[in-house]
Amino acid sequence: MPPRPAPATRASGRLVVMVSGTGSNLAALLAAHEDPAYGARVVAVVADRGGIRALEIARAAGIPTAVVSVKDFEDRAAWDAAVTETVAVFSPDLVVLAGFMKLFGATFLGRFGGRIVNTHPALLPSFPGAHGVRDALAYGVKITGCTVMVVDEGVDTGPILAQAAVPVEPHDDEATLHERIKAVEQVLLVEWVGRITREGLRVEGRHAFVG
Repeated sequence: MPPRPAPATRASGRLVVMVSGTGSNLAALLAAHEDPAYGARVVAVVADRGGIRALEIARAAGIPTAVVSVKDFEDRAAWDAAVTETVAVFSPDLVVLAGFMKLFGATFLGRFGGRIVNTHPALLPSFPGAHGVRDALAYGVKITGCTVMVVDEGVDTGPILAQAAVPVEPHDDEATLHERIKAVEQVLLVEWVGRITREGLRVEGRHAFVG
């Protein structure tokens, strides 16, 4: 008898957003959560380093913050355990990676797997990794874009929730192209985080479904 599909996860609206940089996606989520109809609310922001713009944005909005830096732990397993416990304090229904540049280990994925959402500035499975925009330009593609996915144990290998295309202009460099991708990425992320919260998320193998 084939296994039954996992039931849909229905978030009640508590978001923990994880950041490493400027916080543009975080700012978009904070703007969205001001509308009660959105159905989700950022309850905490967790960073992997201090002194970043994203933490300033969170604090200005009155959102609790925490920093869990890899350099403060003896190894990645110890960091993974610490960041798991830090996020768990806020009882999230969904963990949103908003420019978070660290990979999680077995402890974090065991606790929150199936309810971690990330974005990537390319149309996966093409151009995974830290330099998706640069790699797309170097390859000479005419269309790239962004992806919203459910995080798994790989590097940008999780089930894809949504994608949007962004044309590559003839005189684009990495910075100009990335800025246009970011604008589309923010809209896509906000839309799908809201949908997950209101309608529920279900993952079946390589496929992710909302509703």
